[in-house]
Amino acid sequence: MQQERCSSSDRPLDPGCLQARDAERSADRPACAPVDFPVAVVLPAGGSGERVGLPTPKQFCTIFNRPLISYTIQAFERLPWIGTVVVVVSKENHDLMLNIVQKFNHTKVNVVHGGTTRHRSIFNGLQAFCSTSNSLTPKPKVVIIHDAVRPFVEEDLLLKITLAAKEQGASGAIRPLVSTIIATSSEGYLDHSLERAKYRASEMPQGFLYDIIFQAYQRCSEFDFEFGSECLHLALQYCGVNAKLIEGPPTLWKVTYKRDLAAAEAIIKETLSRSACIIAGAEAEAAELAKTLQKNLNMMETDVIPCAKESNAEYLSKTQNFIHLSTTGSNFLGVLEMVKHFEDTDHTRLYPVVIVWVQLNMTKQSVDSQKTDELAAFRSLASEVIQGNVLLYGIQIEHTKVPEQWERSVERLTQITVALIRDRNAALTGQLLHV
Repeated sequence: MQQERCSSSDRPLDPGCLQARDAERSADRPACAPVDFPVAVVLPAGGSGERVGLPTPKQFCTIFNRPLISYTIQAFERLPWIGTVVVVVSKENHDLMLNIVQKFNHTKVNVVHGGTTRHRSIFNGLQAFCSTSNSLTPKPKVVIIHDAVRPFVEEDLLLKITLAAKEQGASGAIRPLVSTIIATSSEGYLDHSLERAKYRASEMPQGFLYDIIFQAYQRCSEFDFEFGSECLHLALQYCGVNAKLIEGPPTLWKVTYKRDLAAAEAIIKETLSRSACIIAGAEAEAAELAKTLQKNLNMMETDVIPCAKESNAEYLSKTQNFIHLSTTGSNFLGVLEMVKHFEDTDHTRLYPVVIVWVQLNMTKQSVDSQKTDELAAFRSLASEVIQGNVLLYGIQIEHTKVPEQWERSVERLTQITVALIRDRNAALTGQLLHV
């Protein structure tokens, strides 16, 4: 069995948007015991994704140029109490997975080859911890088994699953059934229906004492390996361990069909759009516009800073959205400084950064030749920075001292800015919109 792991020590900055509240919970958790024992994860990712209806297996389909499986890996890697994440892939996707590990700097990942069925792949993943010669995959006390195509898993649930597995030997997430379950006769007629309130849908993640689930797989029959799908049942059948079941949140859904990819993208967009940083120059007009924008963007958490220098590195690292106000025409020095900072800190590795460059025109309308030059310079800059995963949009707003007209312009500016941040449409980069 081939095993490889990325050993880079550099961790990309996590924007803290997805599951950000988990970090806040983990800082103060008096009701839960600490995780003071080794925990590892097995992610079976060898499926072909036939139901999604795409030539690429769904775990490798991209959202913002990043494979779905990378989002799932990050959900575990961001937790300091989780050690190794074993990703099990088919042989033909082994090199692809290694490239993903390297590109997105997944430092806890060990890639192993899968089997012909889900249970065989999981068993291969568990066997990765048996090699006494491989210090990269030490044997854990508890192992979490999860689906590679369930990227939205919260730390709170993972902690409950882990602690229950340590105490009970096995644990698993469940959800209420959405539809009534019926049994049919061999002729295709209704035989009977089940009382929905008595049943639950088995979900992932599931946790186990490593020795128990490994022993269960060692005792599996060929029928189990070929047709089985429920790990909790194996622990019960072959080790007599009755799993503790834990109610999971609605975000546990699995990407199964093509429409689920669109839903996952919408969730990621929504979470990335929760905060923004407004950068304003020293001009009084720019500072006043920044205050008004902050008030109008009440659906976001916003900060206003005077410039994008190193002294404001904390603000530049806490969000993926920036509104840069300028009164200096086609001088893009501030934007270039921000992009340089993002490159130095690896801020754009995991998620694209949005910069909405707002030019506050304080003079009469520019001549056509000046407009053409500004647009050409802006498009050139946008084309350059998008290579570094920065989406640069431009908005020009005419300053006026007529209160009603200015209020309408700022409201329109707010609407366009929100739409650009939420949609993150690469096709619109390099355009200078006018308000």
